[in-house]
Amino acid sequence: MIKLVATDLDGTLLRSDLSFNKRDIMMLEELGRKGVVRVIATGRSPYSASTVLDDNFPIDFLVFSSGAGVMRWSDKSIIHTNELSEKVVNQVVRVLLELNVDFMIHEPIPLNHCFHFHKTGNPNADFDNRISLYKAFSQPFAVGLPYPGPASQILSVLPNNIALFNRIAKQLGPNVQVIRATSPLDGESIWMEIFPLGVSKSNGLAWLCENECGILQTEVLAIGNDYNDLDMLKWAGMAFVVDNAPDELKSNFNTAPTNNHAGFSFAVNESSKP
Repeated sequence: MIKLVATDLDGTLLRSDLSFNKRDIMMLEELGRKGVVRVIATGRSPYSASTVLDDNFPIDFLVFSSGAGVMRWSDKSIIHTNELSEKVVNQVVRVLLELNVDFMIHEPIPLNHCFHFHKTGNPNADFDNRISLYKAFSQPFAVGLPYPGPASQILSVLPNNIALFNRIAKQLGPNVQVIRATSPLDGESIWMEIFPLGVSKSNGLAWLCENECGILQTEVLAIGNDYNDLDMLKWAGMAFVVDNAPDELKSNFNTAPTNNHAGFSFAVNESSKP
């Protein structure tokens, strides 16, 4: 019944030491031989994904930047994109400046690993760490001047305070898509990902199923571990979270072993049972 398997990357398929379980790789190869479409749905940009996925990694598609784009993996062609208009970018920037939070404005796809950043000066080690990791691709944002074009997304790095996240999201209004993710760097900070309205992993997968694969929603298995996977998990015909997911997610979905113990393979096997 399962014709497409979509898995998150960090914390789900990718182990904590940034390697892959051999059992999971063998499972991906077996799915390919059976004609099952293999998709990684990640918050990473294509550049960031390429630092852990080699050119011959056994997948068919990459749904990247939380659904802002879709790439065909065999030839690395980008077949679907979304972006924030210049007007919306500057509207969001005004709100974030007024709220005095740190943020990054990412260039349009495919250069969305490049960004302008604004630092408030308040302590924010996770934000500083991300700037350090992408030092070659980042530059300060010029406060007082309008941002001069569209963007793929805006990212604000917040303390682990869901009330603050919800307050900011409310002030951003209904014209953008706000996605919550746990920082893959410190595992604690909240990353507020601000996208064009409608961007999500589930919508990226829905576009792929309809336009490239001819696969029904009920024929999709999704596997994840964090809040930015929630829409994908709810949308798929069958869904699992790995055991390192927050308890809030584990209480609502089937649970597989952790990302370090081949949870991906377990979920695929379980979905094949009558």
